[in-house]
Amino acid sequence: MNKSSQPSAETPPQKLVSLLADGRFHPGEELGEQLGVSRAAVWKQIQKLQEAGLDVQSVRGKGYRLGHPLEWLDRAAILEAMDPQAAAVLTQLDIVPVLSSTNDRALAQASQGMGSGYVCLAEQQLAGRGRRGRPWVSPFASNLYASVLWEFEQGVAQLEGLSLATGVVVAEALQALGVPDLSLKWPNDLLLAGAKLGGILLEITGDPAGPCQVVLGVGINHRLPPAAAGTIDQSWGRLQDVKPDLGRNLLAARVLSTLLNMLRRFAVAGFAGYQQRWQALDAFADTDVILSTGTEERRGVARGVDRTGGLLLETESGLAVIKGGEISLRSRP
Repeated sequence: MNKSSQPSAETPPQKLVSLLADGRFHPGEELGEQLGVSRAAVWKQIQKLQEAGLDVQSVRGKGYRLGHPLEWLDRAAILEAMDPQAAAVLTQLDIVPVLSSTNDRALAQASQGMGSGYVCLAEQQLAGRGRRGRPWVSPFASNLYASVLWEFEQGVAQLEGLSLATGVVVAEALQALGVPDLSLKWPNDLLLAGAKLGGILLEITGDPAGPCQVVLGVGINHRLPPAAAGTIDQSWGRLQDVKPDLGRNLLAARVLSTLLNMLRRFAVAGFAGYQQRWQALDAFADTDVILSTGTEERRGVARGVDRTGGLLLETESGLAVIKGGEISLRSRP
């Protein structure tokens, strides 16, 4: 089993990040001496860090610091904190400083013959994406960006409800870590006090009617800097505000453990075992809602989900089952 690898690149200026990682102020002159560059060069590197989304603070007479101590993703710490059953099916763990997206890396691995149990984590995504082609804000060393590759033998029909089961187990893992006020929004969103905390993106490669591989991507806001969130067009939440002592490595270990264990079981039993658990977390249960596909809208009352993960929408003409896709859901004014 190859459970590798650690970051080796120095992008963005990783040595400077390491010097600032303790969260204390460091004078520019001191940083320049340690880096072997001028104070002007230090300032240029500071700007690169800020552009990457890091909360680097500058105070005249004190120097620079990160808004909070930084915890690098660490392979050994993650493996040590993982559930043993999940660790047993983990075939390879890649931790990459900067890439386009963890889903892209996992899809590339699938095309090269990688099988179930491959996991990719990243410090930063340059082209992270969510549902409906929306960008996923992915600043450096601030959140959790993870993708898991898994093989299924019976095509896309076997995958019904997989994104919902993912939401259930991630929410339950966070609850076990002491995170309060969590709920789920059909079909792919994890909410904290009603604001978006995380998202799920499934991408499939292979035979739609036979053996296929699924890349399950999960993004969770851990210490999302407000400056990096300026492009987000909805209310958002982050773990820092409710569980400030929760480290990223423990978060990664628990999320990966629950995902790997869920995938192993889902391949056998499907969504049925997660239906009631999902409904217990349903943020829109018995709520007047609007479903939009971009070209049309449907109105009704959300009545939970069926055994395949389809949304049950009560309308004037009866109970409709809405399958996933390019659909957005919102409460009706």
